[in-house]
Amino acid sequence: MTRRPSGRRFRHATMHDLPHMLKIYEHARALMAANGNPTQWGGTFPREEVVRDDIANQRTILLVDAKDGHERILAQFALCPGKDPTYAHIDGAWLDDDAYVTIHRIASSGLVRHAARDCIAWALKHYGNVRADTHPNNKAMQHVLETSGFARCGLIQLLDRPTDTTRIAYQRHEW
Repeated sequence: MTRRPSGRRFRHATMHDLPHMLKIYEHARALMAANGNPTQWGGTFPREEVVRDDIANQRTILLVDAKDGHERILAQFALCPGKDPTYAHIDGAWLDDDAYVTIHRIASSGLVRHAARDCIAWALKHYGNVRADTHPNNKAMQHVLETSGFARCGLIQLLDRPTDTTRIAYQRHEW
């Protein structure tokens, strides 16, 4: 897919990557909890079957590099094309109603700095109109999105859970 001067590149995940991806999500859940955001992903999100489905449907993109002859996963995210049902109702307003992709389930391995920012930049470069959302307690992701030029558009409510459903919605459209 796309190569970066640092030797980093992006590629689609395969089922071979699943065990390492699950460890990265475990690391991300622990990091979020340690930084005042214990409920966004709780102890089990994303569930393994969701990760498997993302891989099978080629939604998962990995940022990788090579060190000592071995490939390392630096970050991962699901890139979901088409209208996201969760975004149909917003307390606020989207920048536009143009076609967009959504970044979901972004997580860094913690091996390098700015891996999530690199993932977001890749999505913007390749798709132009990108939406994302994050928990009000996820100050780190809010910072990454806002310093990546995303506009805070309002609040949305997740449809797939009974509690802790409020998320801050963001969008950036490269005109």
